[in-house]
Amino acid sequence: MPDYREKLWPTPWIYIATLLLVPASILVLAPVSMPAGIATGVILYLAVAGSLTLTSPVIEVQDGMLRAGRAEISLAHTGEAVPAFEADARVERGTGLDARAFLVIRGWVQPVVRVPITDPADPTPYWLISSRRPKELAAAINGSRRPGGAERDV
Repeated sequence: MPDYREKLWPTPWIYIATLLLVPASILVLAPVSMPAGIATGVILYLAVAGSLTLTSPVIEVQDGMLRAGRAEISLAHTGEAVPAFEADARVERGTGLDARAFLVIRGWVQPVVRVPITDPADPTPYWLISSRRPKELAAAINGSRRPGGAERDV
């Protein structure tokens, strides 16, 4: 069982906003064929909604490893994870961002966790990961980095 697991699902408003593909397709294709416009709009909406859902990354801390999307790193090569909220999170994602950082960020998830990389052979200075529960993610990373941290007292 993972110490922490989160899937970065899109928020409902993303799905509602993509519904605008249907009337846009009808508007474009109505002069040619109204049924083709409706069918195209529905197919485009289903494709976009399906893509958003299927490509949602999973953030997981388990067995001394941090997995973010398709990437993973041993927690032995990470420093102290720090959560950032609101203005601090905007700075982390914007003006304070290092171009060499590894990013798993989503626009619909505002808080982020910054995880420094301590491996001298790795040119990536840190990972920046979106999370709806950044304090829990940082605690799982920091707790799992300690010797015996993955084991829990029951």
